[in-house]
Amino acid sequence: MIIKSIELADYRNYDSLRMQFDRGTNILYGDNAQGKTNILEAIFVAATTKSHKGSKDSEIIQFGKEESHIRTYLEKEGIETRVDMHLRKSRSKGIAIDGQKIKKAADLLGLCNVVFFSPEDLGLIKNGPSERRRFVDMELCQLDSIYLYNLNHYNKIINQRNKLLKDMYFNPDLKETLGIWDMQLVSFGSKIIELRRMFISQLNDIIYEIHKKLSGGKEELSIQYEPNVEAKDFEQKLKTSREKDIKAKMTSAGPHRDDFSFLIGDVDIRKYGSQGQQRTAALSLKLSEIELVKKIAKDTPILLLDDVLSELDSNRQNYLLNNIRDIQTIITCTGLEEFVNNRFEINRVFQVINGTVTCMNHS
Repeated sequence: MIIKSIELADYRNYDSLRMQFDRGTNILYGDNAQGKTNILEAIFVAATTKSHKGSKDSEIIQFGKEESHIRTYLEKEGIETRVDMHLRKSRSKGIAIDGQKIKKAADLLGLCNVVFFSPEDLGLIKNGPSERRRFVDMELCQLDSIYLYNLNHYNKIINQRNKLLKDMYFNPDLKETLGIWDMQLVSFGSKIIELRRMFISQLNDIIYEIHKKLSGGKEELSIQYEPNVEAKDFEQKLKTSREKDIKAKMTSAGPHRDDFSFLIGDVDIRKYGSQGQQRTAALSLKLSEIELVKKIAKDTPILLLDDVLSELDSNRQNYLLNNIRDIQTIITCTGLEEFVNNRFEINRVFQVINGTVTCMNHS
């Protein structure tokens, strides 16, 4: 899948924008805070319905405006698809594919797979567990509609159960209804645990080889899934932690507390890895994400690289650039030297100055 063009209206610092991309490598360059990342974010929102930064729709819409529009033209095997997205301040977003409105945002996922890589991702290994869960969730939601369905329901039930635990403080009789929420939590949560376990196993097959090459054959990386509770014990754990949950007014057991560890040999590099090891593992993880999309979705993702190259040494830069030659890539950077030095093939260059984008070499 490739993105042919994007049109924005009242999106962050763009009143209106129309860009046409090459199917190879597209570079957006310009100083910081000119709006380069906003373009990548818009592509990501158009593919996944969410901002990679976790921003709400109301924060994306241009200041002083009530709504914002994103239109993307995608192409796969010669067939073009148009996706229209309508962000609104006070209501949920509207989405249409080829002019047909879709009821659920979930119907859009998987149409166009994107892999987003930003400097923040280099901290994925050493940061808190919520970021690692988010990485797994974002990837699985794009690749597996069943996972998305279970995760959405699980999150709704966790919120309901937590609200109930708070309300019980004022109305202890509500305790009798906890069992109903627990059953649903176990039902959706168990499926999440199983699908995460499968995903990590698939990821391990891919990341091992990539990381070995990246580390010059020196290191062998594996990912371990650390579930907060096993599916078979989930129901019992909710029962035994019930009193604790009532006191704390929140749910203490379940996949919303899962983590993932990254091991080189038997060393947990979350805690004991050098910064270089943690960054190389994060890069391996992102490159594995690309391979996983090819394998599971039988499609090539669109790669969005947000100012990452300046954060990598030349060895890792070269490895990354050599491994993405066959997929459409949109890269932001402050200058073009990084690419000239890498003798890297660039197909289209855009200059971004304060919300105005100029194509420098449209062929």
